[in-house]
Amino acid sequence: MDYLKLFTQQTFFNFLCVDGKPELNETYKLRYQVYCLERSFLSPDEHPAGSESDTYDAHAEHFSAYDRHGEIAGSVRLVRRSPELGYPFQEHCPVFSDAWLPPDEAAQEISRLVVSKQYRRRQGDNWLGIPDENPLELPEDIAAKRGGHPIIVLGLYREIYRYSKRNGIRYWYAAMERSLARLLSRYGFDFKPIGPKIDYYGPVTIYLASLADLEASVSNVSPQLYEWFTSEL
Repeated sequence: MDYLKLFTQQTFFNFLCVDGKPELNETYKLRYQVYCLERSFLSPDEHPAGSESDTYDAHAEHFSAYDRHGEIAGSVRLVRRSPELGYPFQEHCPVFSDAWLPPDEAAQEISRLVVSKQYRRRQGDNWLGIPDENPLELPEDIAAKRGGHPIIVLGLYREIYRYSKRNGIRYWYAAMERSLARLLSRYGFDFKPIGPKIDYYGPVTIYLASLADLEASVSNVSPQLYEWFTSEL
């Protein structure tokens, strides 16, 4: 199957770095829907305006996916460490004592990855719209019929990758469910655990990824996916 063609012809979604107040408000409202109402990670009573944001948002770059109708479909943020706050994961999640950590100026944390419920309706999708099957191993006719690739998640990752390459960021932290880490690894996104599993918006583990290692791994898993992911840098 021509995966590069599949992605380059994908015109339904527009991915962008958002910094305007209207777009950020849409991001915060989507996060409220997912984190407060659907997943119950946060209490709706603490966000009476129907918008979820925190102190880390001022220290982050925000990225969103919009469908062709202009409706927000997903979002994620990339948080830089601040002297006062640290990284978001450091509030709740310890790391292994022998874990190697990169210099702060070279690392940022992937955080608040969400996908609209409208785009995770297929049977077998998890809460981020990623199918349980490995689309790279599905027969071509089935993959095409299901739209088997998690285009929203991959598109958002592509945007934060582009931003990272332009700004000298060489490492990503992420607090993820282990099931999500396994699913992402199918595409070559090989995050390494650096902490124990802990209850932090659900059972998660802290992972660290080197962009250089990700590039090599994605290229090995699917050269066409790698070409799409790294194009137009």
